[in-house]
This record gives sequence, C-alpha cells and structure tokens, in this order.
Amino acid sequence: MNTNVPVGIFDSGVGGLTVAREIIRQLPDERFVYFGDTARLPYGTKSKSTIVKYSNQVIRFLKTQKVKAIVIACNSASAYALEEVEKEIDIPIIGVIKAGAIMSTQATKNGRIGIIGTEATVNTGVYSALIKAEHPEFEVFSKACPLLVSLVEEGWLQDSVTYEIASRYLKELKEKQIDTLILGCTHYPLIRKVIGQIMGPEVRLINPAYETAVELKQLLESQGLAYDPGKPSKEPKYEYYVSDAETKFSKFAATILPDAHTTKQISIEEY
Repeated sequence: MNTNVPVGIFDSGVGGLTVAREIIRQLPDERFVYFGDTARLPYGTKSKSTIVKYSNQVIRFLKTQKVKAIVIACNSASAYALEEVEKEIDIPIIGVIKAGAIMSTQATKNGRIGIIGTEATVNTGVYSALIKAEHPEFEVFSKACPLLVSLVEEGWLQDSVTYEIASRYLKELKEKQIDTLILGCTHYPLIRKVIGQIMGPEVRLINPAYETAVELKQLLESQGLAYDPGKPSKEPKYEYYVSDAETKFSKFAATILPDAHTTKQISIEEY
C-alpha cells in the first residue's frame, strides 16, 4: 500500500474535528479525509441498527478515497458500530472510546469517574465496562447530555444558554464527588471551557481526542503505514466532506482547522 494516502475520519458533524485537530498536532505529516454526516446528526439519539447502517455507508465512501486507516471520531458510532464494521473491513479501524477510558483510570485519584455523552454512548455502558474490567473497585457515574451536541453544532460554544444547560446536566455528577470526567462525545471538547468552569479545577477533564491521536500514531507505525516524507504527495493534505449544509460546516470548521473552507457536499445515501 502507498503509505502516503490519507487517513479517513468521520463523525456525525463537527465534533470529530476535535480528533482531526489532535491528529494534525501529533501527526503533522499525515493527510486525512474528513466526513461529517451533517444531514443525519446527531447519531446519539439513533438506534444501534441505524448507526451501524450509517457507519457502513460512510466507510464505503471513505474507501473510495483510498484511505489507509479509519478513525471513527464519534463516541456513539464507536460504541455501537466499531465491533460490527471491523469484522468486514480490510484496513485498520479504531474508535475513540478505549483510549479515553484507559486515560481516565490513570488520571483519577479517588477512583470516582464521571462520563458525559450521548444517549447511545451512555446506554451501552461501554466506558464503564472498560474501566471496571481493569479496576473493579472504581465507581463510575454516567450522564447523557443530548442537548449539548446541538448547541455545539449551532456554534454556541460560550453562550449563556449552553452554560445553563450544561450546569443542569452536570449537577448530578458534581454531587457524586468525582475527580475525573470523561468528555464522552467528540463535540464536548469544543465547550471544554464551559464544562471546566462548572466542574471546577479539582476535576480533571479527559479528552479522548488526544488519546485517540496517540493510538492512531502507534497503529500506523506498528503496521508500517506511517507517512513517508521521502515520497511527498501532490494531493490535498486535508479534505472535508459533509452530507448537508456545507457552507455552515465550512464556516464553523474553518475556525478550528486549516483548509476547511473547501468542504464538499456529497450524497452519502448512494454508498
């Protein structure tokens, strides 16, 4: 395989850009193709069968872009679809959950870990299962925060409404005296400042996006798929695709990542 082909990244919308941003920081030579399923977001309120169907369609599209590996930059899709799709795919694929769960166990001092995510992610109990498998003595508390995705997609990152809604969601976890909180949705790092203000400095926030980029780097190196600077590519370094509202996506994404203003819209239902 040509190791200088891109990595595929996908999410239901803009949240996965937090993963793409960490990949740029930690793997600056790598190329990537990003797809945001903006026509069908949020994934977190959908059934498992629907999320698996959507994920398979996106993976088929990404494979037409000749990607060498895929990152499911969506907690809901990682929770519901990763195990299903990795059985049939012939290139490496990783999600965003495992790395974040491991990091939380290393960060906690009192063994009380909180998780916020979409309904789909929380309902699977996947974070809790991974944490308990390694540390059965730890206490894990989960809270679904479905409205936060929509607020991030609207660009209300520091709005008073976002602060009020986040405060209501997080009140329950504050009462549990957690010292570590997993941001179990890739949209949430975009409102990390708000969440940090609410939880206070004594609670460490875990961003799975960072840990996922580390995992991807290790994966590419271990499988001989890392970018070869001796064979530079003439193709665009970063490409962005969406299933709807490319102008809105581009405007928002360009504030986070380079070249996102060149976003293209495709019909994902064709894949």
